[in-house]
Amino acid sequence: MRKRTSTAALGTVLVLGGIAAGAAPAQAATSGAALTGTAPACVHRSVSNDPGGGVSGYLRNTCGKTMRVKVVVKYWRDTSCMTIRNNTSKYVHTVGGRYDRTVTC
Repeated sequence: MRKRTSTAALGTVLVLGGIAAGAAPAQAATSGAALTGTAPACVHRSVSNDPGGGVSGYLRNTCGKTMRVKVVVKYWRDTSCMTIRNNTSKYVHTVGGRYDRTVTC
């Protein structure tokens, strides 16, 4: 029984290692600060894909503290890392690409 548990734990480590290895090239392709994870829900996103390509909208911080976030854009350069003070908004806009996600940085 103990051997099975060890094998299962090893399998989990290998799977996680594969995910981490697969994620590295995508993160390396982004410019600037390293991505640290999806931004929390208190950073409200009102971002849409423009019909001709590009992303535009607002990010609003209601987290109770200053947050540093960036918008990850598919098929285009990500936005820079932005500092958004509590209870303020920032406008984001790109000329090309599609909205992917908002992350902390």
